[in-house]
Amino acid sequence: MFGESYWTIGSVVRDTMNPFSSGRSADADGEGSFDEPDAFVPDHLPDPGPFLEDHDVLEGEAHVAFHDIARDLFEERGVYDATFGYNLARLNLDRRHPEAGYRYAVDADDPTVLRAEFSPTTEFCPQADALVKGSFRAWNGLSDSHEYDLVRVRVRPSHHQSESLNETLESLESQYRESGEVPSESVGGRPGSGARGREEDDTTVQSPF
Repeated sequence: MFGESYWTIGSVVRDTMNPFSSGRSADADGEGSFDEPDAFVPDHLPDPGPFLEDHDVLEGEAHVAFHDIARDLFEERGVYDATFGYNLARLNLDRRHPEAGYRYAVDADDPTVLRAEFSPTTEFCPQADALVKGSFRAWNGLSDSHEYDLVRVRVRPSHHQSESLNETLESLESQYRESGEVPSESVGGRPGSGARGREEDDTTVQSPF
């Protein structure tokens, strides 16, 4: 469905050491708390929110296929959830947080655009800013790995800073549309990247923590 580039990057990424991973498989920790990577379990996923309303929400194999790409790209770019110590894509499989993670939809007006909506684990998630910007940069900075010209990212309104976070994402998206290049910044989830990233990006939302 997603072409040869997806299968190519899968093998390349798995052969590359991510300096921000723990060096051990996340599957070894709390194995019984996670769905299989190729499973689509709606009860363990957030319901599509307002950003995906009236668009073609990915279900079943289509959701799994794109999320598999997300896992590889997040691994390559170091988009990790620092709280749980794993690749952000794994949050979708974590049964302990069935209302958290990503859902996707093909834009109804432009099938070359994918919409991605992130539901954080809590309304005060302090990592939401870094994680969604890291996701945006991974998907659009490595766009040869999937079939979409643009992946638009938004945070679900349940987060207390969703309005300002989404304004930041809109700004990144506009810059990308105009220049064809993803604005540079240290991505989220990498230990030690936060301070420098805040200095380089004046759109960063400040966490209450």
